[in-house]
Amino acid sequence: MTDGVPPTEEVPLTDDVPLLVIVDAANVVGSVPDGWWRDRRGAAERLRDRLAADGVPGRAGPVEIVLVVEGAARGVESVPGVRVESAAGSGDDHMVELVARADGRPCLVVTADRELRRRVSELGADVAGPRTVRP
Repeated sequence: MTDGVPPTEEVPLTDDVPLLVIVDAANVVGSVPDGWWRDRRGAAERLRDRLAADGVPGRAGPVEIVLVVEGAARGVESVPGVRVESAAGSGDDHMVELVARADGRPCLVVTADRELRRRVSELGADVAGPRTVRP
């Protein structure tokens, strides 16, 4: 205690704090020309289901997966293991907001979008490309 004011302490991150993995659904789905544009919602649901089944390959330890959808994919439901968030506006802005609210928690944002990668990196998030979660 200094001058009667207790010091502020950050809560230390421990191994039981899951890595927050934020997946840019539109960017990951759009990374493979497999006809996703004919059914954007269905493509996002298939990505969600693959994430729920496989998690994030190569990541040991607990993870919390958030799939951010926008546009025609809005309304995709969450499933056990994957929380789906529909961006009211820009999906990129929503993902930046999620990283900002993580308050020092380790984050990984999966996207190939250069501007989004720059924005979340400035907030301390790690970034990875779509191949991280897509074969």
